Amino acid sequence: MAGFYDYSVPKTDGTEQKMSDFKGKVVIVVNTATGCGFTPHYEPLEKLYEEFHDKGLEIVDVPCNQFAGQTPGTDEEIHEFCTLKYNTQFPQMKKSDVNGENELPLYTFLKSQKGFEGFGKGPKALMMSALLKKIDKDYKNNPNIKWNFTKFVIDRDGNVIGRFEPTYDMKEFSDYIASLFV
Repeated sequence: MAGFYDYSVPKTDGTEQKMSDFKGKVVIVVNTATGCGFTPHYEPLEKLYEEFHDKGLEIVDVPCNQFAGQTPGTDEEIHEFCTLKYNTQFPQMKKSDVNGENELPLYTFLKSQKGFEGFGKGPKALMMSALLKKIDKDYKNNPNIKWNFTKFVIDRDGNVIGRFEPTYDMKEFSDYIASLFV
């Protein structure tokens, strides 16, 4: 079976970003959106990138328009939004699908490694559960990406060690990432 380093994702310039370029690094793969209630996640992601990039953190930002059409712009418009509003320094990949027949093979792999384990507790979790029940009555029992800003964490050896739904507390997520650099 192929591993994390066997995949690549399309960059906005038409070339491929090979995951093998990130051997020996901690990688966050995240599907993003520019018009979502979770879009402010860009801020703590950028802080993590600034703090840990020189120590081996990479972020693979995959804009995706599959969730309520919340990423309607072109790749250039997405990049401009992210750099102007959130000062992001990590690169955005080409807008791509993360579910369905046109999903990136990387996402097929990630979902096979870490399935959906729930939205957790709290108001955002309840809101997402209610929303997903309307979209996919069986959402709890399949590994599909449920919404924007689902984060996968890959360790320095290429193992998928975590899946964090967008409802997961970003402070706790940041603490988790920081613990990988102790």
